[in-house]
Amino acid sequence: MKRSGVPVREAEPMVTLNPLGRDRPLGLAAASVRDYREVARRRLPRQLFDYIDGGAYEEATLTANTADLEAISLRQRVLRDVSTRTMSTTVLGEELSLPVLLAPVGLAGMFANRAEVAAARAAEHAGVSFVESTVSICSLEEVAAATKRAPWFQLYVMRDRGYAENLMARAQAVGCRVLVLTADLAVVGARYRDTRNGLGGRVSPVGAAIRGLDRVSHPRWVWEVGIQGKPHTFGNLTDAVPGGNSPDDFRDWVDAQFDPSVTWDDLAWVRDHWDGPVVLKGILDPEDARAAADAGVDAVVVSNHGGRQLDAVPSTAAALPAVVEAVGDRIEVLVDGGVRSGLDLLKMMAMGAKACLVGRPWAWAVAAKGEAGVAHLLEILRDELAVAMALTGTTDVADLGPDSLLR
Repeated sequence: MKRSGVPVREAEPMVTLNPLGRDRPLGLAAASVRDYREVARRRLPRQLFDYIDGGAYEEATLTANTADLEAISLRQRVLRDVSTRTMSTTVLGEELSLPVLLAPVGLAGMFANRAEVAAARAAEHAGVSFVESTVSICSLEEVAAATKRAPWFQLYVMRDRGYAENLMARAQAVGCRVLVLTADLAVVGARYRDTRNGLGGRVSPVGAAIRGLDRVSHPRWVWEVGIQGKPHTFGNLTDAVPGGNSPDDFRDWVDAQFDPSVTWDDLAWVRDHWDGPVVLKGILDPEDARAAADAGVDAVVVSNHGGRQLDAVPSTAAALPAVVEAVGDRIEVLVDGGVRSGLDLLKMMAMGAKACLVGRPWAWAVAAKGEAGVAHLLEILRDELAVAMALTGTTDVADLGPDSLLR
């Protein structure tokens, strides 16, 4: 589809939000992605907020994801005609009005009432794509029925290959074009915040949030999500655990499905059961990136799982340039981790990413304001990217490159 530049409109008025999560507005507006983080922190039970916000071990990689992006300087340019700017791009044949996708986020339906549906609707309205997680609360069928733009689908290579094949068939039946295969969860990293919140062993963050004393100080969440937001099951896995009525019922089954024996040879099995583009998520090393291209995947996501798996690995901003160089034009390169503004989008694009996946930002926004929060979050990113492009003298995201940055 041909891309065309359009005049960039003035930013729409900010949505007034209440950072305390009460009904009475306080006159404060969310001006940035980080503002939504604060709203979510106040609104969610502590166990759930820490589940979103936390990382593995001492969270060094989690911190580096944002710090390394912040350390990159933009190259400001002046006296260029930037009255028209094009922010649209095409990823795996799918046009995005903005180089953004909403990343797969597990348990999102516990942050807001039917959150995956809300986020998918906001993404569709903004002209970007939503990626459904295997462990979403809302099922593939529920999300697809609520939108005309089919989601992408994220899958783990499971021990139960028959059930994984069933999931792929269901995804294709509702129109999903793109499969995102997560490769960095052979085992689960240690997440100290969850342990400190009593979420070790057999208790899920959902069960703890519903049963724990922290619910007393979050009555609005209890009503909107704990009561109105039922059922609290993994929508894509209901027939995998017959009789399961809560995420706790599914925990043992899900944990047992992570398969540490998976190798590059297993990608052929995925290809045999998926008719469409395959994206491999969890690439940090250039050698792995080349192996992915050799294995025939269509794209990779440079990702450290949001700093939630192996600590002390490089940030995605640090890893991205070498991965881009390793694969050249053979496959498309996407990236996630640490993107908190439209300026960060520009930096990642300038380092070679085709588009960015954002996870925590939309989880914070949906927890704060539901569908309206995610819609506003995407407007913030769009407006910030438009300004960053103008002040770096860029009229098309396709033209972004190393020259847009100061090294």
